[in-house]
Amino acid sequence: MALPWWLPFGRVAEVAAKALHAQLQNGAAPQLVDVRQPSEFRAGHIRGAINVPIGSFAERLPELGLDPQRPVVAICLTAHRSIPAVRLLRQAGFRHAYQLGGGMIAWRLRSLPEERSAG
Repeated sequence: MALPWWLPFGRVAEVAAKALHAQLQNGAAPQLVDVRQPSEFRAGHIRGAINVPIGSFAERLPELGLDPQRPVVAICLTAHRSIPAVRLLRQAGFRHAYQLGGGMIAWRLRSLPEERSAG
């Protein structure tokens, strides 16, 4: 039985923080979608990520202009909210959709670079 897209349980494909950082450095950057709340995003996010909270992700997906032929990485704080985002992306035809393994916590534990937004 397939799980509904919004359940934050189960397993999805993922990419490790260090591997994602390497991809971003070598020019093979995937599309990044951060599904945290705007206040979390402003406090620190990966450069190039777009912020679409998970609560509005399903309705906003068509307007994001993501390329289904390119990899997409969904990001949240703990790799919990990104699970349903990856599930929805896969259902929408994004075969190369992943979550950031361990979320921003894993990114921060490795002291990888973040940007902050005003507001």
